[in-house]
Amino acid sequence: MNLIIDVGNTFVKFAVFQGDEIVFQSSVEEFSFEKNFEIILKNHPEIDKCIISSVGKLNEEALKHLKHNLKVLVLDSETKLPFSNQYATPKTLGRDRLALVSGAVKQFPGVNALVIDAGTCITYDFISSENVYMGGAISPGIRMRYKSLNNLTANLPLLTTQMPEHLIGNTTDNAIHSGVVFGVLNEIDGIISRYKDKYLDLTVILTGGDANFLSKQLKNSIFANSNFLVKGLNHILQFNSTE
Repeated sequence: MNLIIDVGNTFVKFAVFQGDEIVFQSSVEEFSFEKNFEIILKNHPEIDKCIISSVGKLNEEALKHLKHNLKVLVLDSETKLPFSNQYATPKTLGRDRLALVSGAVKQFPGVNALVIDAGTCITYDFISSENVYMGGAISPGIRMRYKSLNNLTANLPLLTTQMPEHLIGNTTDNAIHSGVVFGVLNEIDGIISRYKDKYLDLTVILTGGDANFLSKQLKNSIFANSNFLVKGLNHILQFNSTE
């Protein structure tokens, strides 16, 4: 059994895999990491390997405790990957992006795939049918756009994400919703269309915190999977376990 740990800026996500299947998952605050880790080991004593992807910081004591109990792979720029990485600056490439590309390789082998992660930022990652990761793009996510309008202007309010009822906003609030949400939707649709112009056979995968909110509104066909990142991390762990 494999334990997947994805350390974010606020929460730590756990997933337990039996082969390719998720048998348990949870999300906890970082301060309760060790307590929850012990519970998972108690409930799943067959776990022997672990991969940790740390966007935030897991304290040294917690990491030491982890390594004492399991074989631990810490995902970094030196980790062997199940694809050829052509990114020019691999040390600056986000671990979450590596995991998402690995998820695409696992679930859609041998195709041109564009993975769109709609979260704090919106990231676009392309891997070719020859299993070569080319790179992609990064732009502000939905909440970041709402916050920037509030933070960088004197009078615009901070709003909660909402699907606009009309294209033309007849109040300041409605205009912000229209600008942010339709702006994001048109950006994503536009980028997908440009990739499809270049790669006729393209599989598009939408994931991330805002995936469900956006998926019904996008014109292009999308495959959405909320577990895509942890499945990608599990694939990296499996790949390194057979090396």
